[in-house]
Amino acid sequence: WAMGRRSRARRLQQQQQQRPGSAEDGGKRNGAGWEGGYPEIVKENKLFEHYYQELKIVPEGEWDQFMGALREPLPATLRITGYKSHAKEILHCLKNKYFKELEDLEVDGQKVEVPQPLSWYPEELAWHTNLSRKILRKSPQLEKFHQFLVSETESGNLSRQEAVSMIPPLLLNARPHHKILDMCAAPGSKTTQLIEMLHADMNVPFPEGFVIANDVDNKRCYLLVHQAKRLGSPCIMVVNHDASCIPRLQVDVNGRKEVLFYDRILCDVPCSGDGTMRKNIDVWKKWSTVNSLHVQFHGLEILQYAIFCALELADVSSELPGLKWVPGLSQWKVMTKDGQWFASWDDVPHNRHTQIRPTMFPPKDPEKLQAMHLERCLRILPHHQNTGGFFVAVLVKKSSMPWNKRPPKVNPVEPRAPVPPSPVEPTVGCASNPLELESKLAPGMSDTEAVERAENSGSKKDGVCGPPPSKKMKLFGFKEDPFVFIPEDDPLFPPIQKFYALDPSFPKTNLLTRTTEGKKRQLYMVSKELRNVLLNNSERMKVINTGIKVWCRNNSGEEFDCAFRLAQEGIYTLYPFINSRIITVSIEDVQVLLTQENPFFRKLSSEAYSQVKDMAKGSIVLKYEPDPTKPDALQCPIVLCGWRGKASVRTFVPRNERLHYLRMMGLEVPMGKKREGAAGAPGAGSASPVEPEDGPGAASPAEPEDGPCAASPAEPEDGASAEQEAGRDDSSGGDPAEAGPPR
Repeated sequence: WAMGRRSRARRLQQQQQQRPGSAEDGGKRNGAGWEGGYPEIVKENKLFEHYYQELKIVPEGEWDQFMGALREPLPATLRITGYKSHAKEILHCLKNKYFKELEDLEVDGQKVEVPQPLSWYPEELAWHTNLSRKILRKSPQLEKFHQFLVSETESGNLSRQEAVSMIPPLLLNARPHHKILDMCAAPGSKTTQLIEMLHADMNVPFPEGFVIANDVDNKRCYLLVHQAKRLGSPCIMVVNHDASCIPRLQVDVNGRKEVLFYDRILCDVPCSGDGTMRKNIDVWKKWSTVNSLHVQFHGLEILQYAIFCALELADVSSELPGLKWVPGLSQWKVMTKDGQWFASWDDVPHNRHTQIRPTMFPPKDPEKLQAMHLERCLRILPHHQNTGGFFVAVLVKKSSMPWNKRPPKVNPVEPRAPVPPSPVEPTVGCASNPLELESKLAPGMSDTEAVERAENSGSKKDGVCGPPPSKKMKLFGFKEDPFVFIPEDDPLFPPIQKFYALDPSFPKTNLLTRTTEGKKRQLYMVSKELRNVLLNNSERMKVINTGIKVWCRNNSGEEFDCAFRLAQEGIYTLYPFINSRIITVSIEDVQVLLTQENPFFRKLSSEAYSQVKDMAKGSIVLKYEPDPTKPDALQCPIVLCGWRGKASVRTFVPRNERLHYLRMMGLEVPMGKKREGAAGAPGAGSASPVEPEDGPGAASPAEPEDGPCAASPAEPEDGASAEQEAGRDDSSGGDPAEAGPPR
């Protein structure tokens, strides 16, 4: 990370020295204001232009707009986390405070455009702006806005995400009960959208559905974990496999092992990357068809894992009003790196068969081609609405796979209108009769038996489509700690249950740890469905991380009747089951608790004081409920973890989360200011860490998620402070799976 900072500094210095938009030319649009950079690379590629014009990829009359958009920097876009109850509060704060401050603002002689909502994204939860990272980082006028973006991103309330990347999760139309596989998930922006959809109802702590997020790159899996954990969901599992051979998982259904079938699969396969020209300047110089010819085969392997026969392209043309796109192509040619064209597989010479494959061409049969409805694919070109290029295809399973006797799952409530059946079954490279293989299977065969027999039988003889071929599982990178579920008779749980008066409905069998030896330091929770997956597939898959931390052991916790204190990371999941240790606080109390290190009881409101004064020492829940009769006050509930000391109380809340709540209350705490009474302690207003190279949304060194910020001096009147009585958690930094592999 440090090396990355140094290299970035050198690169920026070189750009500033070479940039044509410096003092010599008056700092025009391609200069410092737009972070033009890379002047040595000319944004032209004749082979690229020849390819796009020959295939008529761009509609007639739009070529100049298309090329002009490609040569402009990609606008920055951000998305508000949609499932949290305070999403509306964040939106209100953005529109009525930070965006208003940008009106009539000029930076380096260039007028700053006020961010605008993406017209096609629901509820104004996604916005784009022409502000570059350099402007945000370096302009004093934008310092507060920049701090807001960094802090809220680290808290999981905002996501710096490219606009077109937001489209596939929306079109998947995921629901809270869906089991979802994200096959090529890192760095995780789409994964977080899917998690949000699971938690559409925040009153349900454990949705029935889950997301299994996979990536082949071991290191990028840890970035994926960092992104996903910001949302605090017990319904996410990160795994590390080659997407073309993800193990087929089993689950226990009423005592019987069955194959896990997914309701939704997001498949962002490797591509040629043409649409990245606006942010990856090297593509201009290096572009050729070699990359696309190479990734086509690997992409097809991944796609074949997810889909085979019995599929139809869905018509989603009306699902995102305001989104501009053009229909998919039904005819095309294939070009080699030296500019040679082939119109069909028959034209490809034998010596090219390792580079060019029959699946790269459209079907020759006009009826099959028409039945595929390729026009239902969405091609989003950069100039349509100032985005990066993107391609989206939504496929719906209409009948059983040929090797599976299980009838297709019918969802009684589906908002998307069903696609009318095609006159000819689309084959996607399969036999014209997809039931040919199914007829060979024994009647009454179970799902698991059918899959296993089809796997062992072979494959795709005579053009019949079969399940993905079995491949040996390859393990990469750091070996993870085991996932160990707490036995029902484990003696550590009864004291926890008694101390917090947990509801009888609390799913204690969903508690797990990451160690088989010594004291259990952290307790995590997963949903019942993910527990099922973990228990039945420990040898089949490499799990990087799952679950959410709900309790942490205190060094001296036994003194307070319970060895485990609550963790802020999982409090919104845990809170519905807690019936004790809850203190209802006012908005003024929240302000005191978030700005003072160890406020005495007497500093709280009389209502809060009366609740806390007779409570036993130890971990507590601080709950704020909005008052609908006071519309100007904060209108979203807040749940904080705290500690009741001898005569004072404190909160265990990460810095960025403190800043978030204070901003929502209309308080802008200067980043350099310390919390009151915290000499040397980096509290709510302490300086934020250096922003990661990729801007808001990228992984950065994480502060201990819910541990004490720093040791504060003992309070003479109080004896031991609340913090000292809480004890310092040895492992507040988390386990290796949270922080990444050892360095």
